[in-house]
Amino acid sequence: MTTIHDLPTPALLFDADALDHNLSTMAAARPGDSLRPHVKAHKCTALAAAQQAEGHRHFTCATPREVVGMAMAGVGDSLLLANETLDAARLAAMAAVQDRVDVIVAVDSAGTVAGAAAAGIRSVLIDVNIGLPRCGCPPDEAGRLADVARHAGLDVRGVMGYEGHLMMVTDHADQRAKVAAAVDLLLAAHQLVGGAIISSGGTGTYRAHDRVTEVQAGSYALMDTQYAQHGHPFRQACHVLGTVISVAAADAPARFAVADVGLKALGMDHGNPSIDGARVWFCSDEHVTFAADAAPLPALGDRVRVTPAHIDPTVAMHEHAWIVRGDEVIDRWPIDLRGW
Repeated sequence: MTTIHDLPTPALLFDADALDHNLSTMAAARPGDSLRPHVKAHKCTALAAAQQAEGHRHFTCATPREVVGMAMAGVGDSLLLANETLDAARLAAMAAVQDRVDVIVAVDSAGTVAGAAAAGIRSVLIDVNIGLPRCGCPPDEAGRLADVARHAGLDVRGVMGYEGHLMMVTDHADQRAKVAAAVDLLLAAHQLVGGAIISSGGTGTYRAHDRVTEVQAGSYALMDTQYAQHGHPFRQACHVLGTVISVAAADAPARFAVADVGLKALGMDHGNPSIDGARVWFCSDEHVTFAADAAPLPALGDRVRVTPAHIDPTVAMHEHAWIVRGDEVIDRWPIDLRGW
């Protein structure tokens, strides 16, 4: 039997039982096509296949690489690229898999429409700015842009808008009110655009949506310390396993230990990771330095599970994930959708 003690570190771990719980919990809350899981959170076709087994046939992608990789793996009936791109080669690569799977590309300008049409993309969603200053056309411009897309020969399937600025609002009533205002903008745009799809949302707001056709949640599958602060019914399913490689001497002025999980193994844009029973002091390129609260420090060679603060960039730093139940390793999944 292979255990976590046999793995080279740092090693990405997916907890099988927590993952199963998360997938079934979300599938109960948003069954079937009411959820379009976002694969950017895990970049793993094996995990996407597990989401598909829960009844979700349509997926959201952040990169052309994810679209093409999902299509070639035969996972999903419909793949939405929820980001704009002007890259002709990548648009052409997505167009080339349209006979395998329904491909939809987000557009928010005449330029992105022209790029999609020139590459042979068949279907688009009009991306609408509903409060996050990132991508998306103004709501009152959505109808005009849809006309431009149709004139270019594209099938306009509906609208999407991402209220990412509301994902971490802690007061549920306040969040619902703000999400409702954002969706009002999206529905006004949809009146101008038409189409069957109204796509929005994420893990942070999935409970606040009752007027869209689908929610683009992704982080719920694996979770991280930032989302864990918001009372969602999902469990932490992802850790980065490290080995303790240095321990301060017993008579040192400060007692601390160091494990081999650093900036090159963790997404750090949401702050430090955490370690149960310990206080993380800081991370450097290859190290995490931490002190124990009440328990004694681990010994040299001990394994520690480091919980990332932001799941998406953490997973993208690893070539594969080890599927574990307790300390037992039961499978190995490639993180095969990395890159652009």
